[in-house]
Amino acid sequence: MSDQHHAIEFQHVSRTFGHGKNRIYAVQDVSFTISPGRVLCLVGESGCGKSTTGKMVAGLLKPSGGRILYGGRDVATLSDAETKYFRRTVQIIHQDPYASLNPVRSVRQTLSAPLLRHKMVKNRLELNNRLHDLLMQVSLTPPSDFLEKYPHQLSGGQRQRVAIARALTVQPEFIVADEAVSSVDVSLRASLLNILLDLQHRLGVTFLMITHDLAVAKYFGWNGQIGVMYLGRMVELADTVKVLGDPVHPYTRALISSLPEADPDKTRTKERLELRSPDIPSLLRVPPGCSFHPRCPLYEEGLCDVQVPPLDVYSSDGHKAACWVMARELQQPRARDRIGEQGVEERAI
Repeated sequence: MSDQHHAIEFQHVSRTFGHGKNRIYAVQDVSFTISPGRVLCLVGESGCGKSTTGKMVAGLLKPSGGRILYGGRDVATLSDAETKYFRRTVQIIHQDPYASLNPVRSVRQTLSAPLLRHKMVKNRLELNNRLHDLLMQVSLTPPSDFLEKYPHQLSGGQRQRVAIARALTVQPEFIVADEAVSSVDVSLRASLLNILLDLQHRLGVTFLMITHDLAVAKYFGWNGQIGVMYLGRMVELADTVKVLGDPVHPYTRALISSLPEADPDKTRTKERLELRSPDIPSLLRVPPGCSFHPRCPLYEEGLCDVQVPPLDVYSSDGHKAACWVMARELQQPRARDRIGEQGVEERAI
């Protein structure tokens, strides 16, 4: 592989856990592409498959079905040399810095290991200079105050900055940020997000930001895309401005309506979408058809509970969503054809 940046592409990727009656689809038939230098934010409730998707992107989990392409090459067929390159250029920032940092290694040891393993420094002077640069990039200054400290001697925000610095040691072109700011105080989240945004703008790093917080997705991915997941499936995918300003799927609309507003006038006029049920179905018993239909206020019997809706394009700008009712309302011909094939055409037109 060359040193130019590469796109990551998911083609109908699924991931299962367990066997027989206990088998669950943590991720099911998910497709998307993240172009070099771009940002995709995955949002959804806990257990929807966001982190599993991120781990498959980073190569920590293998897909049970479908293909993951990196620079047009199937990751499963990469040679040893190409796999080593992939593992260096695609890094992950885990959610919990308490668990992801080795408690018996100092900051110096933690950051030195990947630099030495991948032969990215030639001598001790280069190593020290690189360590200082990394800590400066994540605003741990002066670096000399942190290099000899251990994780238990750092605050939560400082530990997460060390985790970010570790991901940057090997000069990645793609970073999976798995709830990277959820474990720190709200007052520190903006500063951490600004550090990541600066890296994205200055170094051209591609990001998959995984979060359950739409406000984080809005702030970090304003110039990128948002993908909304529910029970292992992608239910909406579009530019951030479109998803937040003109959501199509009722689940996305419910998520947005639940966001608090600082402006009382907006609070009074905001759309309130009442769900039919507050309970999330178990992955062991996923409802037939659209998995959101037991909670969906737009539910229609004989339509939504018959067949899984495809992630179809709804507009010329590539806005995608998976909803039979909205497909009919927005006059999507392909969706109407599929509904007709189910024998419920008269309900869909």
